Amino acid sequence: MASAPDDWVIGAMLRRQARERPDAVYLELTTGGRITYGQMDEDVDRVATGLGGIGVGFGDRVLVMMRNSAAYLQCWLALMRLGAVIVPVNTAFRGDFLDYVVNDSGGTTLVADAEFLPVVEASAPRLPGLSSVVVVGSDAAPRTDGPAAVPIRFEELLRAPARDPGVVVTPRDAASILYTSGTTGRSKGALLPHGHQRLNPHVYIDRLGLTSEDAIYCCLPLFHANGLLLQAYGAMILGARLILAPGFSASGWLGDIRRHGATATNLLGAMTEFVWRQPERPDDSETPLRIACVVPVPKFGEAFQRRFGMRMVELYGATEINCPFYMPRDEPLRPGSCGRIIDEWFEVRIADPETDEPVPDGEVGELLVRPKAAWTTMLGYVNQPDATVRTWRNLWFHTGDAFRRDPDGYYAFVDRLKDSLRRRGENISSFEVEQVLLAHPGVAEAAVVGVRSPTDEKEQEVMAFVVPQEGSLDPGELADFCAGRMPAFATPRYIEVRAALPKTQTQKVLKHLLREQGVGPNTWENPVISKPRQGPGERR
Repeated sequence: MASAPDDWVIGAMLRRQARERPDAVYLELTTGGRITYGQMDEDVDRVATGLGGIGVGFGDRVLVMMRNSAAYLQCWLALMRLGAVIVPVNTAFRGDFLDYVVNDSGGTTLVADAEFLPVVEASAPRLPGLSSVVVVGSDAAPRTDGPAAVPIRFEELLRAPARDPGVVVTPRDAASILYTSGTTGRSKGALLPHGHQRLNPHVYIDRLGLTSEDAIYCCLPLFHANGLLLQAYGAMILGARLILAPGFSASGWLGDIRRHGATATNLLGAMTEFVWRQPERPDDSETPLRIACVVPVPKFGEAFQRRFGMRMVELYGATEINCPFYMPRDEPLRPGSCGRIIDEWFEVRIADPETDEPVPDGEVGELLVRPKAAWTTMLGYVNQPDATVRTWRNLWFHTGDAFRRDPDGYYAFVDRLKDSLRRRGENISSFEVEQVLLAHPGVAEAAVVGVRSPTDEKEQEVMAFVVPQEGSLDPGELADFCAGRMPAFATPRYIEVRAALPKTQTQKVLKHLLREQGVGPNTWENPVISKPRQGPGERR
């Protein structure tokens, strides 16, 4: 790998595509506008020169807080060409969340859309290491002191001379710090090398069978690895067209795909459900779309494929270790399975979480992963050497995910280990309880967590947070529905109906927030489960 830097370093990849296909369109914005490979290469040199002029150099960490745009890609690619390290910032971050990422990453420069300038200014007194702010898209004067008081205009960087910075970047050099979504607690910054960034789209392209003739539609945020690496980087590796939307719209999804001729796309979490619930039309299948990477594939996956005339492929991945599993695209769907191991690049083990010893096929254990090629997984967690060593103990990366390997070689995600519940001596998968809740026709979304028992602090009770499809939802009727479809020990004691669940911008439910909130004044308690126990072995 290291002997072929043009294939494994993104700045060199863009340069090569600009030489070979300067007039081919790389970026097509759904809001209007196109940029060719040749123009993008020149723009990136200009931004790199401008960033270098304000002191950004090899190894420097630069925070980027922007919505999907051409400027985001220009900034990212310029940083890669300089050998700097991008720190994507979730655009929803405010206050402590923003302070933590800025201070923990050690970033001294922030590039932000103008709309986020007030947020940055509010945090400025708590960001002692932040020395410069580059603002995209506004001439408005700043309002406070601090690093944002005299911001640099991104548009000025685009007017800098288009010079190659001449920096040598290798696959082993750090490229990005991606903060895990923090669904189970405080986020950790995973320091990723260029080789890691390159392997991610390499496998994606191979497993989806993509070519330079494809057009990849991206509506996921670029601060997430799925959008930035699989889709934006993937399109560049292919020399294909990237169709970039400002964000996901269930009602606009199909129209975007048709208008722009998209042949491939990705859907995460509840996005698939939201598209599915749009009013059905007889011409839904008349689109150029042929394949989509969907995580997870829902139970209605086959019907979704027929309705939209396309193919679904599921994968499993983690920020730190890439994507070691994909479903073969030429095999029938298997909802609940994330496919087979990509054994060219990865080794995996399903192990007892206490001993790290393998468990037999069919039994649940923790997924452990390690790479077969150098520089294709994270370098470590920023400022957390103990967490790095603990996670990589026994020379395996411990994902914290409960998995099962079936005898035929397919792997299934069971749950997050921290989402596994234990109630009255029985282990409970929150995922499995959620699937029963979602089978109820009145439930649109569900999240299950463990909360402390009111009678025994060492015991957990099952609590379900549900969002109704429409109108109201009777918790008692939902509990009756569950009682006939799951073991008594797994039936939720507490149910709370909500208008929405707290989520990341990639539609992951923030379960740690639900655990912290726990039982509240609007929580319904199951009277059957809450009755005093009569003794061991009581049936309910």
